[in-house]
Amino acid sequence: MRLGYTILYVPDVPAAAAFYENAFGLAARFVHESGQFAEMETGTTALAFAAEDLVRADLEFRPLRADAPPPGVEIALVMDDVAAAVARAVAAGAVAVRPPERKPWGQTVAYVRDPHGFLVELCTEVG
Repeated sequence: MRLGYTILYVPDVPAAAAFYENAFGLAARFVHESGQFAEMETGTTALAFAAEDLVRADLEFRPLRADAPPPGVEIALVMDDVAAAVARAVAAGAVAVRPPERKPWGQTVAYVRDPHGFLVELCTEVG
C-alpha cells in the first residue's frame, strides 16, 4: 500500500490551483476541463483539489472555510528557505499562522493557511 493522493475539497478548484502555483510554486500536472478537479506536481504523492459540489453528491464533510478553525490535518511542503517561502505565500494571499522556528530536532517549521483555511506547514527536511 502507498499514499497516492491528498485531495482538498474546495469551492473553487481553478482558484485553489492558481493559489498553490503562485504561493508555493507548484505546477498544475492535470486540470480537468470541467474545472471540478486538479492535481499539482508535488512528486510521487499528488496534491489535488476537488470541487465541493462534486464530492458532496457522494460524501458528507465539513467544508474548509477561512473564517473557521482549520481541520485537524495539514500538508507539509519541504524547502530550504522557509522564511522566503512564508513571505511568498503571504504575498500570494496566505495567512501567516506561525513564523519560522527551528525545532530541537534541527528542522525549521512555519505555518500558513491557504485562502480556503487549510493549514500548510512550510519546513526544511528533518535532521
